[in-house]
Amino acid sequence: MRNTVLEIKPGVEPLNTGVENTRKLATTVAACLADTYLLLVKTQAYHWNIVGPLFHSVHTITEEQYGNLFKAVDEIAERIRALGHPAPTSFSELIAISGIDESKGVATGEEMIADLVKGHECAARRFREAAEQADMNRDIVTADMLTARMAFHEKSVWMLKALMAN
Repeated sequence: MRNTVLEIKPGVEPLNTGVENTRKLATTVAACLADTYLLLVKTQAYHWNIVGPLFHSVHTITEEQYGNLFKAVDEIAERIRALGHPAPTSFSELIAISGIDESKGVATGEEMIADLVKGHECAARRFREAAEQADMNRDIVTADMLTARMAFHEKSVWMLKALMAN
């Protein structure tokens, strides 16, 4: 006797709540998820590898940020599912749709901070565009989530830049 319960795959499930163009919106939100995931990995790697006079400050701020990013990954992926579409399923898929580049080896503390600033700025722009799209598609819930994530990225830029101020 086969257990067919485990053979069920997620597919597109129509949403009947007034949200328009869920496929396009889910694709855009998936790109936000990809940016978040790559930024999470990068932030945690920099957390592990920071050395020098800014060790404690960078170590502390990156721990706070990767904790936030980790929680966000689940929230964003679940929103894609709530829109009726499957979330990305592989790291290669996430890399392909992300606007954030992978880290290239060991970096200095200054390079790490500059790279994180660049990543958070990229994510903030992407989340802003996605929030505007969600709003145009009458999806207040997704727009609200994306706006909150955008605020996190903008605050992260400010905090990281403050570390490097003269």
